[in-house]
Amino acid sequence: MPTPAERQDTKLMRAMFSTIAPRYDFLTRMLSYGMDRRWKKLGVARAALPTNAMVLDLASGTGDFTKLVQEKLPQARSVAVDITEGMLRLARGQGVAEAACADATLLPFADGSFDCVFIGYGMRNFPDLKKSVREIERVTRPGGMMVSLDFFMPANRVFRELYLGYLYVQGAAWGLVLHGRPRTYTYISDSIRNFTTVGDFSTLLEQMGYSNVDRRSFILGGIGMHWAVKR
Repeated sequence: MPTPAERQDTKLMRAMFSTIAPRYDFLTRMLSYGMDRRWKKLGVARAALPTNAMVLDLASGTGDFTKLVQEKLPQARSVAVDITEGMLRLARGQGVAEAACADATLLPFADGSFDCVFIGYGMRNFPDLKKSVREIERVTRPGGMMVSLDFFMPANRVFRELYLGYLYVQGAAWGLVLHGRPRTYTYISDSIRNFTTVGDFSTLLEQMGYSNVDRRSFILGGIGMHWAVKR
């Protein structure tokens, strides 16, 4: 299947997420069967952050990871970064103090700036996955961590088709109801078809400068979380 146009064109990606922004939290909870916050809390809990951690919340959306870090470690500092200004306005309105609009392939931070980089549902949207991982690795200090939560292609082919079909139908229905345009959310299933599996993403991280790569799969591999330490 060809790469979705939105993934190839930053303007289209920004426009799509600007449309989604007011409903983003609702759809995230709905498509995760209400488990999204639990997964993100697990991601933060296992990140082993220092008390005064410096954190990057990349592809932040409305800043869920930032808010969870601040709840756990009030002395930590977290910067929310997203490509969509509308998402960042919502994040600021929900108490996120530091936010910047930037591209994941060209982050405006010095080498080794962060103790941990969290990415929530962003990896499969980056136009160049390897370039983005290299950039995340660059801004992470040696011994720091990357934590990623995302949709993945289930390894089981039968379940994969059922899962993607379900997401497509759900996406079309919600896109039509909420925005009058089915494509707004059918993008989700299309983006997963052009992504990878939980296991293959672990291998990629190991090949690109990370060690101690740990992972958890949810919904039979349809959702995955990774913890990886920069060498």
